[in-house]
Amino acid sequence: MSLTRDEMRTDFDAAIDRRGTGSLKWDGLRKRFGVEGADFLPMWVADTEFRTPEPVIDALVRRARHGLFGYSAAPAAYFEAIHGWMRRRHGWDVKEEWIASTPGVVCAVNLLIRTLTDRGDGVVIQPPVYYPFRRGVEDNGCRVLVNRLRLDGDRYRMDLEDLERKLPDAKLLILCSPHNPVGRVWSSDELRTLGELCLRHGVTVVSDEIHFDLVFPGHAHTVFAALSQDIAQQSVVCTAASKTFNLPGLQPAITVIPNPRLRRDFAHTLRACGIPEPNAFCLEAVTAAYAHGEDWLAELLAYLEGNRDFLCRFVEAEIPRLRVVRPEATFLAWLDCRALGLESAQLERLLLSKARLVLNQGHTFGPGGEGFVRLNFGCPRRMLEDGLTRLAAAVQSL
Repeated sequence: MSLTRDEMRTDFDAAIDRRGTGSLKWDGLRKRFGVEGADFLPMWVADTEFRTPEPVIDALVRRARHGLFGYSAAPAAYFEAIHGWMRRRHGWDVKEEWIASTPGVVCAVNLLIRTLTDRGDGVVIQPPVYYPFRRGVEDNGCRVLVNRLRLDGDRYRMDLEDLERKLPDAKLLILCSPHNPVGRVWSSDELRTLGELCLRHGVTVVSDEIHFDLVFPGHAHTVFAALSQDIAQQSVVCTAASKTFNLPGLQPAITVIPNPRLRRDFAHTLRACGIPEPNAFCLEAVTAAYAHGEDWLAELLAYLEGNRDFLCRFVEAEIPRLRVVRPEATFLAWLDCRALGLESAQLERLLLSKARLVLNQGHTFGPGGEGFVRLNFGCPRRMLEDGLTRLAAAVQSL
């Protein structure tokens, strides 16, 4: 049973001013959208408005007070914390030698494309999907193979028949699980079918599971590499503590590779690209978060569930021309605005000029994203209500 807000020790309702802190979400509006001003409300970048857990802050302060910041080497406690978290939360026994650290999951995905493909190879993505996937494929000289998700009613599904047609021309598939932006938690059956198809065609799977701790009641995440020994040997899992504990600025990503040959090849790429070991603060934050952050996460999930439900009720009652694809995970809502009949540029202009609201436009997530927007509800309830009220007023102005 979810906690009530009164039962929570953490004050997720607290509003914290992030302007002037180098925040991409708050301070990067002019560079990204050509707008600036204190009246703009940014609800685009996928970080949250919540302070990281106190044990993490305490660990970082202790490390800072030590005063020496030489080169770092990951201690045993770092790997023990990761192993314990994966075992407790996901039933996955991760060995230390499987783990490689990278400065962010996007970095890891790009390095894996470089490691596992040759120029001109086909790489499958499943749009509408996190836009750096396409960019990473193209920037590394590969061909994008589109296996578009299908919206059946109010829920997306994989088009496995189309996938099977695409796989003979593919070397790699990039999976987003849970899916950003559509919020699906793929079932173990869906993932197993995808895995077996990829095994049959010799396609390696890179699974971005950065949101895997943020799953709502009624759904269960399945780690792709934990499905079977065969699938583990032909897959790589990328994840991080960053979405769970709001740490993306510390770039705490890990890449988990059970296959020893793939590990050696990836280690060579890391050396060739000069990828450093995690910095001192990243090591402290990840260790503290995974060792001491479980109670805080339970409260966060309850608060996010409340935000999700509030958002769905608000849109249904106050903005009936829009439709919410109800998220099963993440703190991101995928809103169907197609009934407004606006082109992407018109929709963005409406939101910026009328609502002073900054959201991600759906077309940036690829085919199937046109006419949608992504809204970040990882924020205090009052901020969420403000954003939705602005959105409602903009729609009503049409």
